[in-house]
Amino acid sequence: MVKVVGLDIIANTPSLADGRQPTTTERLATVVENAELFEQLGFDGFAVGERHHAPFISSSPPVLLSHIAARTARLRLFTGVTLLSLLDPVRVAEDYATLDHLAGGRLELIVGKGNGPDQTELFGIEREQAWTTQRENYRLLRDIWSGEPVHWEPREDVASIRHSPLRGVQVQPQPLQRRIRTWHGSSTSAETVELAAEFGDPIWVANFQKSVEGYRPLVERYREAWAERGRDPRDALVGSGFSLYLAPTSQAARETFRPIYEHRFAGKVDTFNDFADDTLFHGFDDYVARSAALIGSPAEALDKLGRYVEAYGFSAVTIPAHRGDLTDGAWRNGLELFRTEVLPELDRIAPGPAAWPEPATVV
Repeated sequence: MVKVVGLDIIANTPSLADGRQPTTTERLATVVENAELFEQLGFDGFAVGERHHAPFISSSPPVLLSHIAARTARLRLFTGVTLLSLLDPVRVAEDYATLDHLAGGRLELIVGKGNGPDQTELFGIEREQAWTTQRENYRLLRDIWSGEPVHWEPREDVASIRHSPLRGVQVQPQPLQRRIRTWHGSSTSAETVELAAEFGDPIWVANFQKSVEGYRPLVERYREAWAERGRDPRDALVGSGFSLYLAPTSQAARETFRPIYEHRFAGKVDTFNDFADDTLFHGFDDYVARSAALIGSPAEALDKLGRYVEAYGFSAVTIPAHRGDLTDGAWRNGLELFRTEVLPELDRIAPGPAAWPEPATVV
């Protein structure tokens, strides 16, 4: 069964639907309300992003997810993504282990290195250093959550905001779950998926700026690296990000979304990954046809999802968890169409392992 997770990276800009920009208080309150809506609609999880530059106001995921945890009972709670290259792994371990207890063992992390333009100024980590820092910080985070005393020395060849060594430290609290599932956000580098395969972790393909051809090599390399470790390929989990606007007819959906595309996406600079440079979109029709945007009728969405199932073999997806430039009614109607007309058929064409277990109990 494919699991569905709502994702909000919490951009705060004027909406094309009404021209109004919410206050910070209003926008953050909407995130919590939408998490409750996703639980009411029967979706599986809710993710909040982490960014440290305008127009985003998502700099404190543990705080926001703690509030969502108190207002929901069943949703799995995700980060999307935790910018582990920029953070002290000790602080990350403390915050998210605490949150895991408050949420009754419902927490999942998606980690990534980040590409925000202000990360050097705020955290002192250059973009060119971010991948190496990410890898080192992830290894340390796993050691901290092992429950064993941690011995760690700063490396001169790795940039870090953490400079003091750890000598026999046991960080408290430990998570409620035996192991918090950690996905690796993958959009630019084979090194990301190779690290995930090394530790037997799942990946989540960002899937935003390229066609399926732009990301498929990363998924293929992940499965290769997984098998090279002697693991069963059937256990390799892949999540995939999609944008979404569904209407009863293709024409209605396209008429609504075309001005949004022209305002938000047309002519924007692409972020290339290690593969397939020539995957830019050439206008709205090409974007609708080849991107991971599910824009159209439920039948069209299912057809596109089938192509991604064939390419990725995914078992979980993210969809937008905020109306953005749509009216509230149009966004909610699209969610209902996705839940009632797309998901049942998607489960039929994409059978696979559950993407996560039931909430954990204390070991």
